[in-house]
Order: sequence, then structure tokens, then C-alpha cells
Amino acid sequence: MQQKIRHKIICITNRHLVQGDFLERIEQIAALDWADAVILREKDLTEEEYKELAWKVSSICSQYEKTCILHTFADAAMELGYRKIHLPYSAFLRLDNKQRQFFQIIGVSTHTPEEAREAERQGASYVTASHIFPTACKEGLAPRGLSYLRETVRGVSIPVYALGGIHPENAASCLEAGAAGVCMMSEFMNGDLNRGCMDFSGCV
Repeated sequence: MQQKIRHKIICITNRHLVQGDFLERIEQIAALDWADAVILREKDLTEEEYKELAWKVSSICSQYEKTCILHTFADAAMELGYRKIHLPYSAFLRLDNKQRQFFQIIGVSTHTPEEAREAERQGASYVTASHIFPTACKEGLAPRGLSYLRETVRGVSIPVYALGGIHPENAASCLEAGAAGVCMMSEFMNGDLNRGCMDFSGCV
């Protein structure tokens, strides 16, 4: 019998969407057996504010043995000794050799198959491909769709995670298109976490 592939389900944070205490929500997410990682994407903070929050969030994730990936603030991550980072494509291209050697995992946000291929060529560990479906975060911008996701997956050998407008009802189509997993923001920040667990059980 062929072994079933375990796809990744990744939380991308936006504390402004949380109704209530952000760190309490992070702990609820980290406690989920079906959530694999948290990308701490809080780009509006200063570097010092981000470092303080990153320390707290990474501590919660460690408590539940979940992966925490910092976002954007490469220097802050290095100061914290944290070796997992996710970067916008342009920021990734600006990394110097010292930074590239420091990080064990480097994720990159990409929006075209060409960007994904270049990110892989320059040493990215994985890429996100967005945005797949309509989303309030990209209001007015047409989604790139599943055909774009398939083309991105075919063009690289590193994992591709689908992002943008993804929820439990459409996640399976991303996995069927070849994605290694899905990233969600709204579903994690203000959705019903129990609903996600139930509906994802059939597609991971």
C-alpha cells in the first residue's frame, strides 16, 4: 500500500486580525496537532519590537514542539540566534553570504514561476506561491489560480506552499495541484480552529 503523504499546514500571523490576546491565540494554534509551523509575519513592528515578540512566540512554539519561522527581520533573527527565516523575494536577493550561511531554513515569497526557480537557484529551502484564490489581503488583484501553482511546482524541486485565499474547503485542490502544503492567515487568526481540524483531516 502506498504511504499517504503528510502535507504541511502553516500559520502566517497577523496580530491585527486576532480578536483577543495574540499570544493566547498563538498558543491555541501551537497546541493543534494538525498545525505544523508558524511564520511570524508582523512587518509593521520596529526591529526591537519584533525581537521581543519573536522571543515570546518562538518560546510558545518550542513548548509544543512546533516550528517557528521568523519573517523579514533577518538581522533580528541572527541576534536571537534563530536560524529559520522567511523573506519577501526582493529581501532574499539582498542577503549577503554571511546571512545565507547562518540560516538553516530560508523560505521565500514568490509570485511567478520564474521567481520560484531563481529562489531555488540561490539556495531557498522552500517557496510560497501566491495568491492562489481571491483574498481580502489582495483586494482588487486577480488571483493567479491553480494553473499557476501547478506550473510553479513543476519548475522547482524544493517544496512549494500555496498561499492566498485558502480555507478548509479549497485546500485539497492545492494539494492535488502538487503543493507540499498550504499557508493560511485568516483561518488561523480569527477562524474556528476546530472546524479547520475536522475539514483538513481528509486532505493531509
